[in-house]
Amino acid sequence: MSGNRELLESALARAAAEDRAALIAYLPGGFPTVDGGIEAVKAVVAGGADIVEVGLPHSDPVLDGPVIQTADDIALRGGVRIADIMRTVREAHAATGVPVLVMTYWNPIDRYGVERFTAELAEAGGAGCILPDLPVQESALWREHAEKHSLATVFVVAPSSRDARLAAITAAGSGFVYASSLMGVTGTRESVGEQAQELVRRTRATTDLPVCVGIGVSTPEHARQVAAFADGVIVGSAFVKRMLDAPDEAAGLLAVRELAGALAEGVRKR
Repeated sequence: MSGNRELLESALARAAAEDRAALIAYLPGGFPTVDGGIEAVKAVVAGGADIVEVGLPHSDPVLDGPVIQTADDIALRGGVRIADIMRTVREAHAATGVPVLVMTYWNPIDRYGVERFTAELAEAGGAGCILPDLPVQESALWREHAEKHSLATVFVVAPSSRDARLAAITAAGSGFVYASSLMGVTGTRESVGEQAQELVRRTRATTDLPVCVGIGVSTPEHARQVAAFADGVIVGSAFVKRMLDAPDEAAGLLAVRELAGALAEGVRKR
């Protein structure tokens, strides 16, 4: 079975045709439990998410903030395995019909085996992978197998990326480009928002791929601001925090569904 990269491309194109940004929700797999994580994906889609990223919890999450680290720790202590992530992708996609990607550091894939990981992700109906720490110049093996299984390879660009590096990254990627912004960090919101907008402009100069912005986007107002200049708005920690703060799982699912609804409105006001 081939993966769902085309479904991802269609979801982004449909949002563009509606003159809005796509809402992309990130949730860690296995949090609060494997079953609970699957229900959380269903909840954010019911609220209005167009695309979902399922995080593969990792013991050394160098790019994740404390909220996602806390959720990852809960999932890892619960014994989450790659097989559980594949099950999450399979059941979440089957239940919602939206494209589901896996966001993971490279080390777990390397240990698991690239061929095995890509084959299983495609078989589960996955749309692709976001690989925040895989250098483009070391990605040929991954891209070969991802292409074979029709999986998107999403790389991350940052405000510090020089133009030549942006061009190399976007040439190697597929699906969309993940533009990392620190928008929303206390005290630097306005300037970082401008930084994100400039990064999107520079990235678009190198590619026709949609450019989606994440890191620090947490409120409908942030979503509206980012939707004015990006093709997609990625929200993760805000969903995870709602679940961590909830008194029980049912309340957490309701909270993330409500937040997704508010964010979905935000991305439509551009």
